Order: sequence, then structure tokens, then C-alpha cells
Amino acid sequence: MNTLPATGAPIGGAPTAGTATEQLPGFFADAPRIRVRDPLAAFLGAAAGGVLDYGFDDAVRLAGHACPTVAAAWLMTRAALAALYPDTLPERGGVVVDLREPADAGVAGVVARVAALPTGAAGDEGFKGIAGRFVRRGLLRFGAAFDGELRFTRLDDGRAVETAARLDRVPADPRMRELMMRALADPGDAEALAGFGAMWQDRVRRLLLEHADDPEVVVVRSVVRGG
Repeated sequence: MNTLPATGAPIGGAPTAGTATEQLPGFFADAPRIRVRDPLAAFLGAAAGGVLDYGFDDAVRLAGHACPTVAAAWLMTRAALAALYPDTLPERGGVVVDLREPADAGVAGVVARVAALPTGAAGDEGFKGIAGRFVRRGLLRFGAAFDGELRFTRLDDGRAVETAARLDRVPADPRMRELMMRALADPGDAEALAGFGAMWQDRVRRLLLEHADDPEVVVVRSVVRGG
């Protein structure tokens, strides 16, 4: 008979119990955080004052990996919320997030998931609300016509910004591709796997720690109403 693990115990296969501990790169803890106020969390007593504090490691857990795309989505969302809410905590559930790409294009799904984490935006499957309040459904949309990668629009006053990430400004180590091909060809090549992983994460680190506030990398543009 199948049994569930004790409360709090991890679910999964290998590694075996006793070795299955989370070990993330140390720089994740130094990456910029996103703090928001969620009225639903406050209403339901889930967080005092509705304040929620998200770290990049939360985005990594959601996506299941850390890559330049995840880092860029995190930084674009952070920059957009800072621009829309310069003097107060951003309101989770108070912003519409539009993506230029359709849902099934490229990395649109990954970008959307990361942007949805601190904003609370959701598609047709989202929360329908309570007595007309706290609605999250319909706040995440794909295939919109605009110039950036992401557009964030406040529900209360209509202010909006578009964001884009210029990842080419933070290039990968030129040796990384060769190591990646070696690691793919031979999963037992520990040297190639370790070298590739280190170089891959170093690019993520540079994006998060050295270019988080670089306007040449993370571009934010205000949207003129009616324009």
C-alpha cells in the first residue's frame, strides 16, 4: 500500500533521504528582491499588512532553473514595478501584465511565470475573486501589440510601462558552448558539466548583481495614454 511521507518530508526519488537538501548558488541571496503588498493576503490573514517579500530564489523554484531569461524576467518585473509605484509598495493583483509574444512562442511561458509571481497576474485559470474583489483572472495576457517584451499597467490609474532586456550586453563566456555540447554528448563528463554550469550561472550572476539597474540592459519606457 502506498503511503504519503510525514508532514514536512520531501516527496521524490533520488537523492535519498538525508542527502536531499536544497543547495542554491550563493549569489541568489544577493540578487535584488521584490517586495509587494497583496490585499488578498491581508484579507485572508496570510501576511501582516499583506506584505510579501520575494527573492530570485523563489523565481528559480517556480521555474525549476536559473537562466538569463529567468533573470531578465525578474529584473524587468522589478524595474516596472519600481517605475509604477515609486513611493509605495507595488500592489500585487493590481497590475495587468501583457507579453508581446504569444503563449506558445519561445520562452514566453517562462517569462510570464516569473512576472506573475510578484504581480499576482494570472490568465483565464486565475483566481476569480471574492465578492468582486481580489480578482487575478485575466491579468496576464499574451500576443499584445507593443514594442517591448513586457507591458505592465496599473488597474487603478492606467499608468503603464514597457520593458525589454538586452541580454546581448552581457555575453556568455565563449567557451561555454563547447562545454555544453560535451556535457550533452556525455552526461558522465563531470568536468564539462561542472564547467558549463559554472559559466552558465556566472552569466546569471552578472545580470543580477552587476546589471540590475543598468538602463542599457534593463530598458523601461513609460507608455503615453492613448499612444
